[in-house]
Formats: sequence, C-alpha cells, structure tokens
Amino acid sequence: MDLDFSEDEIRRYSRHILLQQVGGIGQAKLKAARVLVIGAGGLGSPLALYLAAAGVGTIGLVDDDHVEISNLQRQIAHTTARIGVGKAASAAEAALAINPNVVIEPHAFRLTPDNAIDLIARYDLVCDGTDNFGTRFLLADACALAKRTLVSAAVLRFDGQLSVFKPHEGGPCYRCLYHEAPPDGLVPTCSEAGVLGAVTGVMGTLQATEVLKEILGIGESLSGRLLVWDALATRFRTIKLRPDPTCALCGPDASIKDLSAHAATSGPVCAL
Repeated sequence: MDLDFSEDEIRRYSRHILLQQVGGIGQAKLKAARVLVIGAGGLGSPLALYLAAAGVGTIGLVDDDHVEISNLQRQIAHTTARIGVGKAASAAEAALAINPNVVIEPHAFRLTPDNAIDLIARYDLVCDGTDNFGTRFLLADACALAKRTLVSAAVLRFDGQLSVFKPHEGGPCYRCLYHEAPPDGLVPTCSEAGVLGAVTGVMGTLQATEVLKEILGIGESLSGRLLVWDALATRFRTIKLRPDPTCALCGPDASIKDLSAHAATSGPVCAL
C-alpha cells in the first residue's frame, strides 16, 4: 500500500493519523478508495464534503438535476451563486474547494438499468442519497448484483433511517427490508411533505461515518441493523435485520438475476 504522503497531506490528515484505528495505513486506504455517491442533495451534500475532507481518493457524484433556490435550505454543497448549475458539477466544486488532493468524478446523467451495473462496478462502495423508490430499488439491486456494499440513508420530515447492505457477505439486502416499492403516491416525497434541513445533515454525516468505517475496516458495521432517528424526540433506536430466505434478490431461489425487471428508466435521481 502506498504510504507516500506529501507534507501537505500529513498536515491535512494529522488528526486522522493520530487515531490508533486509522494511522498512516488507514489514511492510505482512504486515499486508495473509490466511492460513488448517488444524489448530490440533502444527504449527498454533507456526505460528499466529509468524504472529500477525509481524503477519500476518488468520489463519483451522480445527479442529473440543477440547483434551485428551494434546495439551499438543506443542500449545503450548493450556493446561491450556483443556482441553475448542474448539481454534480456544483457539489464537485464544493468538495474540491475543501480538498483539492482528491479526484471528483461528476456524472450528470440519470441512473438507469442500462448504465447502473457498469457505473457501480467502477467503484468500491456506493452511497444512496436519493428520495424516490424507483432509483432506490434500482440502485440496491445493482449493488447486490455487482457485489458492492451499499450505504443507504433516507429522511422525511423529522425522521431519518440508515443502514449498510452487504448481501455478498451474507448480510441482508435492501429488499429483505422492503420487498418492493410502495404504490405511487402512498409515501410522500420531501417536496410534498417537507423536511427539516438539519435532519439531512445529521443523516448524511452519519452516512459518511459508516462509509469511512467500511473502508477502514473498523468498528461495528451497520450491516444487519437499521438505525432510526426521531429528531423531535432526540431518540435513536436500532432494529435488527436478517436476510429473508424468500428474498427475490438475495434468497436461495432469487428471481432477480439482472435489472430487466426495472422499467426502462428509474425516474430522475431526485436528491433530498
């Protein structure tokens, strides 16, 4: 592993290197890692910024949307001056402003069954920061088929959820938790129901923490557990998750072998 850090990098990451669980070897792991973030919005903003600050070597950002003024209440990677700019490019600019030593790969296109597997295969680990079930299920299925760890977070109003899915290592997958997408209109989006901006910041930062833990191989993984946060009550609880033996994606008789079960497109990557 390459431990050749510049003097600037040693100063920049000194608080990491001081940690016994990280050190120089751990920082080198972060530098060598490739992480894909789907959605550069409320979750993806703090997630991308903290991954860049931590020195994750290559960060892919997928979002085909453009910055709007209504985003700025929570999507902290963007600014008023960048209204109208593509979110992938805007978030890339913000991340590089924090740490020019990392590589940011903006992908200003829609995630579809045709490109999901190939894109995900280029990265070591994938993060879900979207807010529509079509993209969430497409991404979860693609990660399971490509054998990539998925760190998934979601928020609505004053509540957040977070988990890590590693079915390729024997853990449950996203479909073990949610077998299929709910009917259209049953679960409102943030644009319909609202969200407290800081809630996306907390969940996105927790998501970044789990990503760093997975890269470093430290601590206890959230695989097999669902973290639920009630911001109004200031209460966290953890729900145990187990692989579903009847799961259509990761069960022994899985019927999902590719992404053909999805519609021709998953809908836009609508970030929180």
